[in-house]
Amino acid sequence: MSKSQRDAVIQGYGHVFSRNPIDRGEKERRDETIISKMAESSDSLFLPLRNLDLLVDTSELDEHPSLKWIKLEQLQERNITNTPIFLGILEGTYRFAIDVTGEYFQDQYLKTLNPHLRFIDVRTCGEMLEPGDAGLAAQARIQTNWHQKYKYCSSCGSETTMKRGGQVRSCTTCGTQHFPRTDPVIIVVVHDGDRCLLGQSRGRLQQTNTYSALAGFVDQGESIEEAVAREVMEEAGIKVKNVSYHSSQPWPLPYSLMIGCHAEAETTAINMDPEEMTDVKWFSREEVLQSLDGNTDILRIPMKLAIAHHLVKSWALGEI
Repeated sequence: MSKSQRDAVIQGYGHVFSRNPIDRGEKERRDETIISKMAESSDSLFLPLRNLDLLVDTSELDEHPSLKWIKLEQLQERNITNTPIFLGILEGTYRFAIDVTGEYFQDQYLKTLNPHLRFIDVRTCGEMLEPGDAGLAAQARIQTNWHQKYKYCSSCGSETTMKRGGQVRSCTTCGTQHFPRTDPVIIVVVHDGDRCLLGQSRGRLQQTNTYSALAGFVDQGESIEEAVAREVMEEAGIKVKNVSYHSSQPWPLPYSLMIGCHAEAETTAINMDPEEMTDVKWFSREEVLQSLDGNTDILRIPMKLAIAHHLVKSWALGEI
């Protein structure tokens, strides 16, 4: 698929966090000298993260809030020595994420720079930032989080060091290479004529009347189609067929790839797993359309931030 075709697909689905404009710099990563040099260059830009929240300029002078990139000089002024993570190249400039958790970038200091600067969580960034910035925010958080969690080798327990600008961590003792983790998750809207199957899992949705697509992690040695069939059977007790792929969304909480699908129901009697789900129901197309239009309190669909919203909407509008 060409870049223009890929861009058209991405823009067509428009998922939040899915429109990252950066060139991830595969060729540049092959030379550690280049990455080290650019990490110490006054021409490079750095995106600070504090407790995994991202620095955002919320100035009302701008039409939209935006990520706040800073120069090396500001990092040096605050005596920040954490190793920056190379995100890639954007508009001819090397871009890095850097963890500033601690006493470096407290709110009092931010006020001296710009009273509109805030550290904002990635979910909120997805709601308020332009698509490109939201994608960059997701990438920065995912990579920073992974590096914080995987500082030691899972093979021998020794410390690991960052390589290829953050694309790899290498064990200092046994040499094992560890690559950034991405957890594949299927999320599926099952349909049966003019009905679709939605569920309410235990957690933040159970206190509301919000219902979402069924979802679950892909097991090792399992295809997407197999994962869809297994998860739907486990959560709802329903057998499915004709699984089709719709689109995907990177999800930065913490580092998942949501694989959106549709599937036809082969059976329709619900046998819900009460330990995992609080409710599973069939909803009519009319009920879903009313929910999408905001004309009913009986059913609420996940917000547009989530791929589940778009999966439900595409079924309701007959786009599959």
